[in-house]
Amino acid sequence: MAAEIVNPRSDGTTDQDGGAEPLDSFDPVFALHRGGKMAVQATVPVRDKDDLSLAYTPGVARVCTAIAEQPELVNDYTWKSSVVAVVTDGTAVLGLGDIGPQASLPVMEGKAILFKQFGGVDAVPIALDCTDVDDIVETVVRLAPSFGGVNLEDISAPRCFEIERRLQERLDIPVFHDDQHGTAVVTLAALRNAARLSGREIGQLRAVISGAGAAGVAIAKMLVEAGIGDVAVADRKGVVSADREDLTPVKRELAGFTNKAGLTGSLEEALAGADVFIGVSGGTVAEDAVASMAEGAFVFAMANPNPEVHPDVAHKYAAVVATGRSDFPNQINNVLAFPGIFAGALQVRASRITEGMKIAAAEALASVVGDDLAADYVIPSPFDERVAPAVTAAVAAAARAEGVARR
Repeated sequence: MAAEIVNPRSDGTTDQDGGAEPLDSFDPVFALHRGGKMAVQATVPVRDKDDLSLAYTPGVARVCTAIAEQPELVNDYTWKSSVVAVVTDGTAVLGLGDIGPQASLPVMEGKAILFKQFGGVDAVPIALDCTDVDDIVETVVRLAPSFGGVNLEDISAPRCFEIERRLQERLDIPVFHDDQHGTAVVTLAALRNAARLSGREIGQLRAVISGAGAAGVAIAKMLVEAGIGDVAVADRKGVVSADREDLTPVKRELAGFTNKAGLTGSLEEALAGADVFIGVSGGTVAEDAVASMAEGAFVFAMANPNPEVHPDVAHKYAAVVATGRSDFPNQINNVLAFPGIFAGALQVRASRITEGMKIAAAEALASVVGDDLAADYVIPSPFDERVAPAVTAAVAAAARAEGVARR
């Protein structure tokens, strides 16, 4: 079976608010969403009794028996090896916060059609009516036999870290929290190209990250893995440093591998002389702090809809500016990463997604820019048809190299 984009209905037969004019009669967003954005499509015909006997009973029993005897055949004779579960509890949705599982469904449907559109990967939205870590883990583990991978989505920190870790430990299929790792992969790709544009290496850069949530922690880990010179992470109370006594277990771990310079104090203080600002927290960074950064700095202000540093301000001081918005150049968009990452992992039936696979995805994504590299083009467009194949191939190769591929 395959997920497909469905044209919206426009009959207007269902009213909202007890007879009021339907929302989609004047709002194109609601018109697009009426009836949902997905459907299920058969990949085999059922035109007559012969087709029926092959697709269902009695023929299907032979396939079931074969799988019972050789469980690995499920990957060849069902959709398992080519479909991803997009799982959320609706607690951290697209900057909307904790809006619950039902309200999260439009986003999860959107995620699923992006999987299909940009990676050729089928995906099923699953919104769970539970927020307890144990409940989520147990539910996903019980659902896992139907899927070749799990994409965790819009689950609030710090629970998201434990949920991902425990699922990785219990499942033999890729588990990927896109809010963490998708953001980190695209950020690293853009940073590699920004450094190349300025004639520097990653190891020569000192970065400051605003936000110690899911994205901030993952970006810090990936930058360290990639050899960043130094990186400090700031939360609402200032730089995450080992001398702070208010750190959560996740932030204590973060303090252990970041901030080699031993910085303390505020985000603004940490930015003085920094080469890179990466914003994944919202809020506003004062212009004076941006002005205090090193010459030729990079500002990646990725909060949506309002970047931590407006591009007009950032351009006064920075050599390269990126945001999370589509109406400015250099959009740091997760859709550049997750479809190809899962396509590559599923292609080789990987048992997990490793750090090496993520680094390979970032390098492949950066390479798409090639000789067209410019200050306003350090990351390709999501609609660049070279992106998904490049990321897919790199991830598949890395999975084989790291010994997690099963074909």
